[in-house]
Amino acid sequence: MKIYKALTIAGSDTSGGAGLEADLKTFQEFGIYGMAAITVIVAQNPHNNWSHDIYPLPLTALAAQLDTVLTGIGVDALKTGMLATSDIIELVAQKIDQSSVKQIVIDPVLACKGTDEPLNPDSAEAIKTVLAPRATLITPNVFEAKILSGLKTLTTLDDLQEAAQRIYELGAKNVLIKGGAKLETEDAIDLFYDGKNYTVLRSPKLVTTYNHGAGCTYAAAVTAGLAKGANMLTSAQAAKDFTYAAIKNGFPINQYVGPVWHGASRLCK
Repeated sequence: MKIYKALTIAGSDTSGGAGLEADLKTFQEFGIYGMAAITVIVAQNPHNNWSHDIYPLPLTALAAQLDTVLTGIGVDALKTGMLATSDIIELVAQKIDQSSVKQIVIDPVLACKGTDEPLNPDSAEAIKTVLAPRATLITPNVFEAKILSGLKTLTTLDDLQEAAQRIYELGAKNVLIKGGAKLETEDAIDLFYDGKNYTVLRSPKLVTTYNHGAGCTYAAAVTAGLAKGANMLTSAQAAKDFTYAAIKNGFPINQYVGPVWHGASRLCK
């Protein structure tokens, strides 16, 4: 039996719902052997309304982790998550170039959930110029797509198409904008663009606040499909279905947050 392998280069979410924890749970559900290189540790403060405290790891620690996986083991696909500084982005790009991995999913995490400002404006620029050209697929949400495309408003399908075109022009081979329930559309829609064709992925809108980690889960699910050799659009659709089930079965873990449930597709038939 072939064991497919994937790497997530991401932040650690101590609460377990997002970041590399969400990625590894998703990989497992898709039958992928997951590995992780930690960029930052995010701890939520229960004494300050669950504020997010971010602790970057030294670049030497990240480089050692990347060498462990990319040089010492090898992977069928990798994804990125929270890359908090331009220095981290430059290092990740360097290690990608030195590796033989072909399937590279860039999830351009620019803010923690609940915030509407980039963690670091320099990171957004570095994602545009350094990581996007290396991406087999880039998977921004609406907030991230606005920053990467330069558009001020994304509320309609036409807006998404314009943003996808602009982000594609940054050098990514494929673009998947995770619109979800944030658009002025009847369904929760996401838009896939391969440089020629636009494909709309639809699911019913879900009214819930238990969606922590949905974006990470979606990108990780696409990565899992690509690691197993599925084509891009098939992987995106499977990821959409998986994430819909995970959001539908989300649950509260305390008074502040409710994550998606990664086992929903398997356990909640």
